[in-house]
Amino acid sequence: MSRITPYGAFLTLEGGKVGLVHISEIDRNYVKDVHEHLRESDVVQAKVIAIKEDGKIDLSIKALQDPAPPRPRRGSDPGFESMLKKFMRQSEERQVDFKRSVEHKRK
Repeated sequence: MSRITPYGAFLTLEGGKVGLVHISEIDRNYVKDVHEHLRESDVVQAKVIAIKEDGKIDLSIKALQDPAPPRPRRGSDPGFESMLKKFMRQSEERQVDFKRSVEHKRK
């Protein structure tokens, strides 16, 4: 680790080149302060994610972390789906009953 800045950390790579791990590439979770995750004396592994035309090297530590657990997709809960169908059916029945009672009173 060469130095830490508010926006990321500069790492010295094998061969002496320096690359930047942007704050968004330090951890899968939100990183508020780089100092909470890294120290200047740390030795870390990082993946090269880009080498720009001007020679700057972009690195990522989070790319080497285990993938995030999959989030359940919306609407994939069968219990909720059955409850929703039951509610909709009961609601429609109540509306029909209400309309019948209103029409009956008008006659």
